[in-house]
Amino acid sequence: MSLQSEIVLLSCGYALLGLLLLLAVLRTRLAWPVKAAAVVVTSAFYVVVFFRTEGLLGWSAPQPLPPRFQLLWGRVVEPNIAMNEPGAVHLWIEELDEANLPSAVPRAHRLPYSAELARKLEEARKEILGGRPQGGRAEQFGGGDGQQAYAGMHAAAPAGVEPGGDPSGGGLLDEAFMGGESQTINFAPMPVAKLPAKD
Repeated sequence: MSLQSEIVLLSCGYALLGLLLLLAVLRTRLAWPVKAAAVVVTSAFYVVVFFRTEGLLGWSAPQPLPPRFQLLWGRVVEPNIAMNEPGAVHLWIEELDEANLPSAVPRAHRLPYSAELARKLEEARKEILGGRPQGGRAEQFGGGDGQQAYAGMHAAAPAGVEPGGDPSGGGLLDEAFMGGESQTINFAPMPVAKLPAKD
């Protein structure tokens, strides 16, 4: 399903809820001007929802990164204490499958600013500009030195070794986890794609 189709379906869902609300309003004993105003306002809102949803498409999602990805580009927004802005790291990535092939569906992610992540991203951008594509690995429970995640770009973790650093969070109710703060993120040269053998 395309993104445009998802927006249309979401708008239809709002329209259906609006229709149910209007049916409930029409069955009440309100004055006709109030009912007419409710019909007009509700109808206007699902049109507004359709156009405003399209305006959200370019925003970076504050979601955890996939475990393995190709870094297409990134941007660091430095914190501004005077304006009380915490800063952010925006990454444009493509998830990698088991054969190290990109998904062909680029996604924008927004992560909380950290000086260490900003330094790593700057180095990765220099590599990309030098013609050396960069892959990335995100371990969900970060906070450690990230050596396990970096090594994992090219090889699987040894048996019995747990990934990451601080395993104290995670899950849908952990705001730090959802915002990417619980991830150790490392960049390295893109791993070689595992193509099927030729006949």
